[in-house]
Amino acid sequence: MRLLGNVLWFLLAGWWLAILYAVAGLIACVLIVTIPFGIASFRLAGYALWPFGRRVVVHRGAGVPSLLGNVLWIVLFGWELFLAHVLAGLLLCVTIVGIPFGVASFKMAGLALVPLGTRVVDADRDELPGYRVAAA
Repeated sequence: MRLLGNVLWFLLAGWWLAILYAVAGLIACVLIVTIPFGIASFRLAGYALWPFGRRVVVHRGAGVPSLLGNVLWIVLFGWELFLAHVLAGLLLCVTIVGIPFGVASFKMAGLALVPLGTRVVDADRDELPGYRVAAA
């Protein structure tokens, strides 16, 4: 079932959302100082490309550097990616078949705003020490 969900997601929205994340990652890496943002963006590109069967966990002790980085991320790249996810979610919710994919896109929109301090892991994996499962 995950394979079918991932293939449909890829065809409907995943490929272009992943391209947006990859472009944001390339721009962040070119700016040198924002290379950590580029790494986070590439991680999210993989998640946006093939999300089913994986989950997001949040580091409990990410702290102030992660918070400040997320604020800077929102200003530089996050709001555009957030709007892309909301647009994809709205377009996917037009059909009954697309509603579950639209809901998934809306969930990813929050992650597009604050990616630092998170990690994408397999859904079957036990909880990592120092991490908690992100709110669904």
